[in-house]
Amino acid sequence: MAETFQLWMNQQVAGRIRRHGAETFPHECCGALLGRDSAFEEKSGARDDAPGETSREVLELFPLINRRDDSPRNRFAVTAEDVRDAEKAAGEQGLEVIGWYHSHPDHPARPSQFDREHAWPWYSYVIVSVMSGEPAEMTSWRLNDDREDYSPENIEIRNRAVA
Repeated sequence: MAETFQLWMNQQVAGRIRRHGAETFPHECCGALLGRDSAFEEKSGARDDAPGETSREVLELFPLINRRDDSPRNRFAVTAEDVRDAEKAAGEQGLEVIGWYHSHPDHPARPSQFDREHAWPWYSYVIVSVMSGEPAEMTSWRLNDDREDYSPENIEIRNRAVA
């Protein structure tokens, strides 16, 4: 059975990702996804995933500044210090960095070749398409261990806060 990936977040978190994309349009936005991986939850006995399903919960965001100055309309970059800051913020809240998000101004919410070349396996990668300044489709992906392609990750947005 093929493994399926599930990403949970509440409406507030999803709205913040969409707003960040709209605010930085026509440039790409970026940030870290802070939350819990199912492996973390299994240790605490808090959740029972379906067989073959790996799930994560995004509980908070850590917005970052797009450090790319040569082509911020279609690329983003973060520094090692940005990554350390995100990890520190996650740790202070009892969470972990489970992924990254960014926007695609006037392009589909699909990973580009550039995205694949700069991604790491294990993390979730949320992409929000921002068309003419308005947030549109939002998708999530996980880079396969062989780094050749991504697997889609289902996003479920809950009406209430995630506990």
